[in-house]
Amino acid sequence: MTDDPAPRVRIVHLTLPVFRALAEGDLAAANAAGPVPASAYLAGPECRPVWAMRVRQCETDPASAGWVTGIIWDEERTLAVGRAGFHEPPDGSGMVEIGYAVDPAHRRRGYARAALEALLQRAAADPHIHRVRVSISPGNEPSYRLASQYGFVKVGEQWDEEDGLEYCYERPAVLDPAAS
Repeated sequence: MTDDPAPRVRIVHLTLPVFRALAEGDLAAANAAGPVPASAYLAGPECRPVWAMRVRQCETDPASAGWVTGIIWDEERTLAVGRAGFHEPPDGSGMVEIGYAVDPAHRRRGYARAALEALLQRAAADPHIHRVRVSISPGNEPSYRLASQYGFVKVGEQWDEEDGLEYCYERPAVLDPAAS
């Protein structure tokens, strides 16, 4: 870790045409339709299944586009560095699940932390959200270490069709300062 200040990011939400273009790996079309330039990583094979899932989701529920995976945008560098968002709008119990992935070319620079913090801030500010979840593959030690620093505790496990076994971690949307 360096002494560099944390990057300033925002999660840029996308539209159905951008999801479609990214799912097809068409970076030029995604950039023509998108609010910010995407990257080759975002249109690449690692990300395409996520975008295809978001296409299906937004075709069924167009309002979910404002909740689901968007681009992690570095405000100072004006650069797409990964993807992050919620899996869907809050469920009936007021829970959201966070997902994020940083472009390998930009890892170990604080982007995952900055994206997680941005999503936790959004969750804390929304009175309809009561719990936040992250699901992490057992071998993904960096993601586990990051989540554990923000009060996430293991509540179970699940099988994900794309990622296999995942451990589920949750925390309240707003942490009780007295509990710290």
